[in-house]
Amino acid sequence: MSLLSHEITIANELSISEKQVRTTIQLLEEGATVPFISRYRKEMTGSLDEVQITNIRDRSQQLKDLDKRKEAVLKSINDQGKLTPELEQQVMTAETMANLEDIYLPYKPKRKTRASVAREKGLQPLADLLLAQDKTDYLELASSLIDVEKGVNNSDEALAGARDIIAEIIAEDATVRSKSRAIFLEKAEFVSRVVPGKEEAAIKYKDYYEWSESLKDAPSHRVLAMRRGEKEELLYLDIDINEENILPTIESLYIKASNDAAAQVKLALTDSYKRLLKPSMETEIRVLTRQKADEEAIKVFADNVRQLLLAAPLGQKRLLAIDPGFRTGCKTVVLDEQGQLKENTAIFPHNGANGLAEAQKTINYLVSKHDIQAIAIGNGTAGRETEDFVKKLGLNNVTIVMVNESGASIYSASETAREEFPDHDITVRGAVSIGRRLMDPLAELVKIDPKSIGVGQYQHDVDQNKLQTSLDDTVISCVNAVGVELNTASKQILSYVSGLGPSLAQQIIKYRNENGPFSSRRELKKVPRLGDKAYEQAAGFLRIRHAANPLDSSAVHPERYALVEQMAKDLGKKVEDLLKDAELRKSIPLKNYISAEVGLPTLNDILNELAKPGLDPREKFEAFSFTDGVNSIGDLRIGMKLPGIVTNITNFGAFVDIGVHQDGLVHLSQLSNRYISDPHEVVKVQQHVTVTVTEVDEKRNRIALSMKTDEKPVLPKNKRNEGKKQPEPQTDMASKLAALASKFK
Repeated sequence: MSLLSHEITIANELSISEKQVRTTIQLLEEGATVPFISRYRKEMTGSLDEVQITNIRDRSQQLKDLDKRKEAVLKSINDQGKLTPELEQQVMTAETMANLEDIYLPYKPKRKTRASVAREKGLQPLADLLLAQDKTDYLELASSLIDVEKGVNNSDEALAGARDIIAEIIAEDATVRSKSRAIFLEKAEFVSRVVPGKEEAAIKYKDYYEWSESLKDAPSHRVLAMRRGEKEELLYLDIDINEENILPTIESLYIKASNDAAAQVKLALTDSYKRLLKPSMETEIRVLTRQKADEEAIKVFADNVRQLLLAAPLGQKRLLAIDPGFRTGCKTVVLDEQGQLKENTAIFPHNGANGLAEAQKTINYLVSKHDIQAIAIGNGTAGRETEDFVKKLGLNNVTIVMVNESGASIYSASETAREEFPDHDITVRGAVSIGRRLMDPLAELVKIDPKSIGVGQYQHDVDQNKLQTSLDDTVISCVNAVGVELNTASKQILSYVSGLGPSLAQQIIKYRNENGPFSSRRELKKVPRLGDKAYEQAAGFLRIRHAANPLDSSAVHPERYALVEQMAKDLGKKVEDLLKDAELRKSIPLKNYISAEVGLPTLNDILNELAKPGLDPREKFEAFSFTDGVNSIGDLRIGMKLPGIVTNITNFGAFVDIGVHQDGLVHLSQLSNRYISDPHEVVKVQQHVTVTVTEVDEKRNRIALSMKTDEKPVLPKNKRNEGKKQPEPQTDMASKLAALASKFK
C-alpha cells in the first residue's frame, strides 16, 4: 500500500482531511513529539489534538506493519512458484492482518496434515471431482486410485482421503474464514466452569463456577477475570457456539447440488468445521477478545493515571510529612518549599503514654522551628490514628492532609531514591515521597512506574508493551500540559519533556549543578548535546520563574517571542505591559499578525498565555477530611453517609477511600440516579465525593457504597442513638454485585 493510500485510509477512518494526516505524519517522521505538534503546530495540522495525533501515529505504524507482512507473504508465495496476478492483487488489497493471513493460509508452509498425506497418495483429482458435484461417476475414479503401495487399499480409503483434502480446502478458504469469524463474534458465548475439586481454592472466582455470557457483550473486566482464573488453572474457559448458527453459511458456499457427490462434500464440510475451522476460530477469537479487553483495560488505566497525575497540587509550602506505623513508629520529615529534606526523625504516638507525650513535643517543636504550613500523613497502616493524633494537637493555620501512599515503597527502594538520598534509609525516602506528593503529585509520581501507583484494572494481565506505550504517552501528555520549572525539576520529570529524554535530562541537571540556575531558555543551547531540534521541541514546555524575559515563564514558544515583541511595539508598549493590562491585550488587532506560519489558533493561544503566563492547568487544591470516629470497617453501618476520595475507577464502578483502611466499591449502578455506561462520566480519580454505605462484610473485608442521592444521612456509630432500631441490611442485586465485583480490584 502506498503512503498516499495510507493517508486516505487514515483520513477516512478518523474523519479528517488527507492533508492533516500527511502533515502530521511528516512532522512525526521529522522527530516532532505529539505534545509539540498539538500545541505549537496547529496551523499545519488544522488544530488536531493529542488524541487525534496519537491515533494517526499508531494507525500509520499498523499500516506499515501490514505492508511489511504483505511483502513477506508475496515473497513466500512467489518462492513456491504459485503467485498469480489475481493472487497478488488479493494480497495487496487486503485491509487487515486477519484478511491477509486468511489469503496466505493455503500457501503457508505447514507440518504434514491429513490433507497433505492424501495429496501425496494422488487423491487430489478425486477431491476436485467431488467438489464439482456434477454427474460424473466419482466411484469409478475412486476405484482407479486404489494403490496399496501408497496406502490406498480400497475405494472407501480413497474417498476418506479426498474428504480430508476438501476439509482443509474449506477450512483455509478466506471467504469461509471471514464469514465464520463474523458469526463467532456475533453469536458465540464465553462458557466458564470451575475445575472439579478446586472450588475452595477458586472461591474468588465463585461468580464464574457456572457462567455463560455473550462474547460480544462481555465487559473487559469479566473477560480478564475469567482468563486469569483459567491461567491459574482454577477455571475452564471455553468459547461455545451452536453449529446451526454457522454450518448453513458454509454449506451455502460449497454445496452446489443434491446428489451423492454433494453428500460426500457435506461429510467433509462437517469434519472441516469440527476438526479444523472451529478450533482455529476459537484460537483467533481468544486473541481478538483478549486484545479488546486489553484495550479497554489499558484505556481505563491510562485515564486513571492521567487524573491522578493531574490532581490538584498543594504548591510550594513548608511541610511536615509522616509515614505512619504502629510498632516501628512514624517516620517524620521536614521539607522546604522546594521539597528539599531539611530534617528527619521518628515519633511513637501509638506506643503508650510516654511515646505519645514525646511525639506531641516533637511535632510542636518541628512545626514551630520550621514555620510549617501543612502536614502530609500517609494513608496506610496507622494513617487514621496518626491523623487523629495530629488533629488533637490543635495546630493553628496548619493544613492536615491524608495522602495516598500507593507506590511510595516502590520509590523508596528505587535507584532514583538512592540517587536523591544516598545517606538515608527507605523509611526517610518514603516519608519524603508522601510529602512531595502533596506538594506536586505530578512531579513526584513520575518517579514511579505507573503500574505501581494503584489505579489499574488487571494491569499485570494485559499486553505489557501496549500498556507501557499508553502510560508513557499519558505521562508525557500530563507533564507537557502542566509545564516544568527548569531550575527545580528532577531528572525524572525532565526526561518526559518533549524532545528531551533521560540522557538530555541528565545533561541539563549536570549543567545546572555546575553553572547554577538557568537565567533564560536560550541558555539551554549551552547544554552539551542539546541541539536545535531538541531545543525547538522542549523550550515551550520549560518555565523559568522570575527570568529577565517574562515570556520565559510562559507557554509562549521562543520562536514567537519576536511576534509578541512586535505586538507590544506596535502599541508603543513593552511586553511586560501586555502581561499586566487586559484592556491593552484586547486592543491587539490579531488579524494584522496572521502570516503563512502563524494563524488565529496560535495567536489566540499567545493571547491567552499573556493573560495568565505559566498558569498551572490543574485544579485548585482543596483540603479534605474523613469523618471523625470512623476509622475502621467495624465503625461502619448500613445507611451511614460519609465523605470519601475516589482512588480507582474500573469499568464496573469506582473504589472510594472512606478512611477505614479498606476502599469501598460504588458499583456502576450506584454511581448516579440516572443510567450511565462509563464511570468516568460522573467520577474521576482523587475526586471528593459523598457516599452511603449499603453493605458491609467484615469477614471478607468488603464494603459496598452508593452515590445515589435518595439515601438518608446516618450519624457515625459513636454519635448515633443506640436505642433506635437499626435499618435492615440492603440485599438488592446492585449491592450484591458491588460486593462481588470488589474481589477483582
